[in-house]
Amino acid sequence: MSLIPDDVIEQVREAADIVGIIGEHVELKRTGSDFRAPCPFHGGTHRNFAVIPRKGMYYCFVCHAGGDVFTFFMKKLGMDYPAAVREVARRVGITIPERGPTGGGPDPREPLYSAVATAADWFARQLRESPEAQLARDYLTTRRLDLETVQPLGLGYAPKSKALLDAMKGLGVRDEVLLEAGLLAKREDGTLAPRFRGRLLFPIHDLRGRVVGFGGRILGEGEPKYLNSPDTPIFHKGKLLYNLHVAKHAMRKAERAILVEGYFDVLRLSLAGIEEVVAPLGTGLTPEQAQLVKRHAPHVLLLYDSDEPGLRATFRAGDELLREGLRVSVATLPAGEDPDTLVQKKGAAGLEEILKDAVDVLERKIQILDRKGFFGTLPGRRRALDRLLPTIRAAKDPITRELYISRAAEAAGVRKDVLEREAGMRDAGSGMRPGTPTHPASPISHPALPASAEKALLLLMLEGEPWLSRVTEAVDPEELEFPPYRAVFESVADDAVLALDDTSARAYEQLKAEGLGARDPNEMYELAVNWMEARRLERQLEQLDDQLPFESPERQASLIAEKRRVFDELRKRYPRYKIAKRRRGAPGT
Repeated sequence: MSLIPDDVIEQVREAADIVGIIGEHVELKRTGSDFRAPCPFHGGTHRNFAVIPRKGMYYCFVCHAGGDVFTFFMKKLGMDYPAAVREVARRVGITIPERGPTGGGPDPREPLYSAVATAADWFARQLRESPEAQLARDYLTTRRLDLETVQPLGLGYAPKSKALLDAMKGLGVRDEVLLEAGLLAKREDGTLAPRFRGRLLFPIHDLRGRVVGFGGRILGEGEPKYLNSPDTPIFHKGKLLYNLHVAKHAMRKAERAILVEGYFDVLRLSLAGIEEVVAPLGTGLTPEQAQLVKRHAPHVLLLYDSDEPGLRATFRAGDELLREGLRVSVATLPAGEDPDTLVQKKGAAGLEEILKDAVDVLERKIQILDRKGFFGTLPGRRRALDRLLPTIRAAKDPITRELYISRAAEAAGVRKDVLEREAGMRDAGSGMRPGTPTHPASPISHPALPASAEKALLLLMLEGEPWLSRVTEAVDPEELEFPPYRAVFESVADDAVLALDDTSARAYEQLKAEGLGARDPNEMYELAVNWMEARRLERQLEQLDDQLPFESPERQASLIAEKRRVFDELRKRYPRYKIAKRRRGAPGT
């Protein structure tokens, strides 16, 4: 069997006139921006069948048949997927280049796609019809979403029972396929149980529009609040974006993407007519997701919550997007609002006003630092630059990087050439990610974790409140030099430890296992915070050393006096701190 390249399938889908093609089989009449007709599948007489050209999809509100132009040919004319693509390609005049045979047979993942699609239909039917799903329907009502509105989007309900196993068995889907597709989980005793139970389900699609996994929101008590499908041969949560299969067309047309945090944010904006909206799958934005955005839009608007966790997620996502050479802006929501609630209250027009006032991601950082008074003192300016430098270094576009250096130098009151050298210390302009090694990987796979002030702070954070708040108020995550510790700090602060990569997760587990033991937390906190402050002061000394050779004699005298003051403060804070010979490989040792 020869395979059709994905980019060609996309080209065919975008070129297809779905209204004209479906209109050959049923009489369509315009209703607003959509078209309605009697359903060609269940044979109804009322116009319950909708074709939605802006989304490239159709849906019947009675029999719930839905899909794209390829799915229509498959269901109406009994074609398989490749034949449907070829037929649509023939109609729009696109020649399909064939790839050679891969293994001489069908795609071995096809049973997984089929199993997930079958389960998605079954979950959607439970949401519509199951008495148990009344809880989910009531929950949607509290979110001001009615069932008829969300049905075309494929939402479903996973019962608390094992009904999924019986239903899939009745439909001929084997347990081992369900297990590999991430729909079942194996317990310690070897028995199988549905992975999703008592949850409202959001189907997650690949770029072809195939359902490949689910995100589930718990209804009632339970943890975690949101649960995704595990990684499978067809689902990789770090390589997919929710709603991209629909939003990509609008993103290209609008030449922008709106990135939000949650499934409900996407639903609300989409239903309000703002279609170029996507979301990560419950984790921080990954490099692969940033690359997906880049394929469809040159400009990204970040529309995250404006609280502290939301801002941290905003700037991490912004740096990831800058590494791909994208233009990144931040839209600021009113306090206490998220995109969902704002659109409920003010509609699409109210949100567009917010989007119009969006500012560049670096400028937004500067605004926040200025509001917090960082630029009012010399130590504060040093800390401000520590927060700005990751974004400057992330900028892949050389003009953007040059503008960022100029703006940060102006805001902090430092010479531009000094800041350029500081930014250049870690491969400025290469768009490199933090922690990217510039040397061959060590043959030692898992080095021992450094004993450090950073470690002490993390051990305190893992004790919960009040230590969690005290540490996050005293220390910025950018100050942690050991990358796994920085990742653990951010994930614990954001209550998102499930998003840690393997290396950081191992560090987290070791820290949890160690605990504070008999150590005095107050003493640990004081020593660790003093050490971090000493490191800040050392960086100020380094900056002053860099600046001295380029200044006039009068200015040099002033800088030397400042250097002496900083040095005295450093020795007062931490007398045993060795400035000249501090080991860089073990932060804080």
